[in-house]
Amino acid sequence: MNMIPQSLQEAIVYFSDEQHCHEFLAGMRWPDGPVCPHCGSKQVSFLERQHRFQCTSRHANRQFTVKVGTVFEDSHIPLNKWLPAVWLISNAKNGVSSYEVARSLKVTQKTAWFMMHRIRLAMGVDNGKFSGTVEADETFIGGRAVNMHKAKKEKVIKGRGTIGKVAVMGLLERHNLDDMPSKVQTKILADTSRNTIPPAVKQSVEAGSNLITDALSPYDNLNTEYVHEVIDHAEAYVRGHVHTNGIENFWSLLKRAIKGTYVSVEAFHLPKYLDEQTFRFNARKTNDANRFESVVEGITGKRLTYNQLIGAATTPA
Repeated sequence: MNMIPQSLQEAIVYFSDEQHCHEFLAGMRWPDGPVCPHCGSKQVSFLERQHRFQCTSRHANRQFTVKVGTVFEDSHIPLNKWLPAVWLISNAKNGVSSYEVARSLKVTQKTAWFMMHRIRLAMGVDNGKFSGTVEADETFIGGRAVNMHKAKKEKVIKGRGTIGKVAVMGLLERHNLDDMPSKVQTKILADTSRNTIPPAVKQSVEAGSNLITDALSPYDNLNTEYVHEVIDHAEAYVRGHVHTNGIENFWSLLKRAIKGTYVSVEAFHLPKYLDEQTFRFNARKTNDANRFESVVEGITGKRLTYNQLIGAATTPA
């Protein structure tokens, strides 16, 4: 059975041994024995000298490492740096900067930044459709006007000051049981119009659910699909169980991480930061070891190359 460290200190000590890292990751991926990621065969042997597995079936890429088929694939960074990095990012309440990860793991800041985005990819999960009582709200994420040059501020900030920012919808499924904390989903929107918000809600919330929103007019179109209750913030913020305090608390945590730790996030990369904070919020009632294990379980079947990360044309593998 896999040994899972219970604290950062234990993780650093245990994963300092590359053999421990290899055995841990192999055990997580293949609890019933190694499986060829190319053909699915269980007839696999371990080549101890090469530290690789080999499939007995004859096909291309018969030999493979434990990294193949995961977010770690094609990385020259050893597992004794990857696994502590997973621990750091999965358990930092307000996030952790690439500069801090670079100092801790003795890699370059560029390498740490790339590693962290791969780990965020492993954090992304499909929570399915929400049901029961669901809070819905939207926010805008982007550069702070106070940090803009006066000329640029006059050019881009109009009205509510949302031009140049990204619209994000948040949905929070409430739970009253201690062992079932509320969960969040987020998604980026093209805008907050009547043509955008209702389809986004219907995609993620079961029909017939109790939907609680603020008084934004695009939500009016959802009255036939849901038991829709509205809290008008011009009049009050709470009316019994009718409020959006839960999702607004999530926005506060998200923006604290972005402004306080990451300082600035490009719109192109924003979905990965949303995945990170959503994962951390949904796993807040578990302990550090469980959060770490959940992220490691999500590394398989996902791939992120550097060209994809920076939005460049991909090159053949």
